[in-house]
Amino acid sequence: MHLRLQEAVWRFAMLEAATDAFIIISDPNRLMFVALGTLLGLMIGVIPGIGGLVGLALLLPFTFALDPYTALAFLVGVQSVTTTSDTIPAVLFGVPGTTGSAATVLDGYPMAKNGEAGRAYGAAFTASVCGGLFGAVILAISIPVIRPFIMAVGTPELLAICLLGLTLIVSLSHRALFKGLVAACLGLLFATIGDEPQTGELRWTFDNFYLWDGLSLVPVALGLFAVPEMIDLGASRRSIAKKSDKMSAWDQLSGMRDVAANWWLVIRCSSIGAFLGAIPGLGANVIDWISYGYAARSLPGAKESFGKGDVRGVIASESANNAKEGGALVPTLAFGVPGSASMAILLGAFLIHGIAPGPKMLDEQLDVTFTLIWTVAIANILGAGLCFLLAGQFAKIALIRAGLLVPLVFGIMVIGAYQGAKDYGDLVVLLAFGVLGWVMKRLNWPRPPLILAFVLGGLVENYLFISHLRYGLEWMLKPIPFVAILIMVFLLVRPLIVRFLPNWQTKENAAPNKSTAQETSALIYASRHEVIADLSLWAGVIALMFYVFFSSAGWEVPAKMLPQSIACAGLIASVGFLIFRYLGKIPPLNTDNSEPFPEAMRQIIWLVFLITGVTLVGMLPAIGLFVFCYMTIEGKATPINTILIIVPFLIGIWFLFHELLHIPWPQSLLGDSFDNLRRLSGNMI
Repeated sequence: MHLRLQEAVWRFAMLEAATDAFIIISDPNRLMFVALGTLLGLMIGVIPGIGGLVGLALLLPFTFALDPYTALAFLVGVQSVTTTSDTIPAVLFGVPGTTGSAATVLDGYPMAKNGEAGRAYGAAFTASVCGGLFGAVILAISIPVIRPFIMAVGTPELLAICLLGLTLIVSLSHRALFKGLVAACLGLLFATIGDEPQTGELRWTFDNFYLWDGLSLVPVALGLFAVPEMIDLGASRRSIAKKSDKMSAWDQLSGMRDVAANWWLVIRCSSIGAFLGAIPGLGANVIDWISYGYAARSLPGAKESFGKGDVRGVIASESANNAKEGGALVPTLAFGVPGSASMAILLGAFLIHGIAPGPKMLDEQLDVTFTLIWTVAIANILGAGLCFLLAGQFAKIALIRAGLLVPLVFGIMVIGAYQGAKDYGDLVVLLAFGVLGWVMKRLNWPRPPLILAFVLGGLVENYLFISHLRYGLEWMLKPIPFVAILIMVFLLVRPLIVRFLPNWQTKENAAPNKSTAQETSALIYASRHEVIADLSLWAGVIALMFYVFFSSAGWEVPAKMLPQSIACAGLIASVGFLIFRYLGKIPPLNTDNSEPFPEAMRQIIWLVFLITGVTLVGMLPAIGLFVFCYMTIEGKATPINTILIIVPFLIGIWFLFHELLHIPWPQSLLGDSFDNLRRLSGNMI
């Protein structure tokens, strides 16, 4: 009886706190700041390389003079919708606005090229608002009961979740499983570059100070996904969309109907996003990939259609992407443990305004908690509404000729990449991974396993070291890791059994598949040069794995544990591929990319020209010169029309990045030689 009475009192207190919080957030001034935060969050999400983390860090000082409710509502409004607007560049250009929208690129960009940008937007924005609202609901109902579950998640469980998420993405490469495994190994190796935290060992830095802190995620992600798409678009000399149909409200309505038809998928992926977002340290950059991988493995026909413009891929990634924000607030509020890097900044805002997250947020400060819940819900609805209104204007960009669009995107991309570590090394990394990404795309190597492995690399190494130190090999026998390992083995082994042992095929796979045969017949078999390039890439991978293994042999155990394990796995996958290729179990290399090789090389040379110009004369002058030369030569635009485009473009960049965001510009040889000129130009040269 006493327990029932306590529960009734608690429910009444929750209802009262929710009502009081709604009254608080309904104040016109606070609603204005929520709207302002939502608008700024949308703008930040559109700009590649900035993201919610940078946005919160930049806007935090402007909240010092605000009351706690208004300040936190403003910041939560910013954070809640960056994962909504980041869909816009992901769909239009194949450029993830934030790393959390990288999975959206896989199906959103092909939809735009097929003239379905409106449908992709409608599905993405609707899924985003559904996921955001679901995350808010989860936040509201889970705080009192989720503590035991979160506290039960230790390093072995976190390690198992990371490896399972990576395996899900690798398993999507079932037609190129060995390539997917090797790509994952490469991503993990790239993540180990830099100062090893346990021993201080400098791994593959080559006496370069930039590499001490490792490679930055932003230029790596932009290089792998954005640069190859711009290279191919520039080489094609056409617009993004092949169709000239204008996007209407009906197109977006079609995407909304897709979400309604796949409501169960929205709930499942939102649940994944909210749950994984609540696990501290897992990282928001991983969740959309895990959700995408889950959808690709569980939905009928997804293995054949995902990555080619399947709207369900957009729905899966976007619903999880927004739901994770509500989930990440759970440990931040309840335990004072940030669920993500952006939540760490939000935690700092709590402390600045005299609010200490912890058990009191569930008792004495329930009004603050529900204020944030209402803010998440309002911001998601408002953000999705604004995106729906503006999507039609953004979709028109897909009809602009490549000669006019590519240089502008390249310019913004270079500025975004520089935000990784504020170093010229970021631009070199952008170029290097851009070339690597283009080669992988050309030779049908899957890129998602590489970027996901890179994101997870630091976490995997840390969790592996702690788990091994504390439990030895017994960490694999704990319930959650043991089940996860069984699932991983099944996901990796089953495609090999089905493919290479015909007697073990299921009835479904044993029957001839007409669509698959038609698809295969439509493929363009690679040229001799591409076959040679593919084999050369495999030889390079094998040589790299041997180098990694032997160069790390003299390091201490914590420093060499992961690299040597990766080297062994990479060698096994590489040798396995070559054996099966020799036995005829793997068909000859084919490609669906028919863009002429010389034209693609021209685009790479243009990017080299831009980066070199930034080094010599500074960011803005180099971008202006690059855009002018590219548009007049490649785009066949008149000098006058080019200038009319460049001037407002540069003014907009200068005002946004220099005046509003106060982002530092890189040094240049010209600026170093003429210091007065540098000061006169506002540090832009």
